[in-house]
Amino acid sequence: MSQSLRKLVVLLLIGCAATSFAAKQKTAPAKPHPAAPAASAAHLPTEATVNDFLKHMFGYDASLTWKVDSIKPAKDPALSEVNVIMSGKQGSEKVTFYVSPDNQYAISGNMVPFGAHPFAETAEKLIQGAKGPSRGPANATVTLVEFSDLQCPHCKEAQPTIEKLLADEPNVRFISENFPLASHNWAFKAASFADCVGRENNAAYWKFVDSVYSQQQNITESNATDKLTELATAAGANGKATATCADQPATRGHVEQAVNLGKEVGVTGTPALFINGRGTNLGIPYEMLKQIVDFAAKEK
Repeated sequence: MSQSLRKLVVLLLIGCAATSFAAKQKTAPAKPHPAAPAASAAHLPTEATVNDFLKHMFGYDASLTWKVDSIKPAKDPALSEVNVIMSGKQGSEKVTFYVSPDNQYAISGNMVPFGAHPFAETAEKLIQGAKGPSRGPANATVTLVEFSDLQCPHCKEAQPTIEKLLADEPNVRFISENFPLASHNWAFKAASFADCVGRENNAAYWKFVDSVYSQQQNITESNATDKLTELATAAGANGKATATCADQPATRGHVEQAVNLGKEVGVTGTPALFINGRGTNLGIPYEMLKQIVDFAAKEK
């Protein structure tokens, strides 16, 4: 999905919720209220309700289609989390929105952590779970974790930014995690090759990733095994052994573990970068990205 289409989806959802909510509000002094009960299966919106809602929101545009991916309790169990695959002329992307306990309002956007130490929980999950190839000192005060998809064009575009950041910040630790998207037909195979290369030769892993990005347009579902084997060999790994390793159930398990970790910390698309547990958009200006890293180093 194009950025303009994604913004339209978000704005329409926010606009609908804000207008509907504001129309029913009465001015009253703020007062504490008990926490809403956890969303149960009986209170989750049905797929039919979600589809009816989306039809009213987006049915005017015949080029826009959708598929309900999941409906489940959100991190705040009082809310329902709805994930939808939205498809338009520029491609597909997962969109998440939240539904109030009474099923009256939809809230669009990311649910961000709150509190005195909002990123501590995610940082701890990543410290414990991120086992991918790494660069930089193990005792660094700042740890960057990137979840990426080797078939993803946005990940390819973000790679120079990552490399510049690591060159400018030599004292940070960088961990690379696989997050192949289901919509990409050779991404899981590439992630499996990358997992095997990384476990065989850490130095070869980074060369392999760079070469896959550079050859992204030349790799297809039908030639992926041959191309990835060639690139693994050129990177300094044993290409044939890597191809064999990539087909092993244990390797699939490694990739799925990385994907599950990503989902646990809120990853829905790629690239996704975490700075000491803080999810960060790689599309922000580079100087802002560097400021966040420098700030994280001082806050540690």
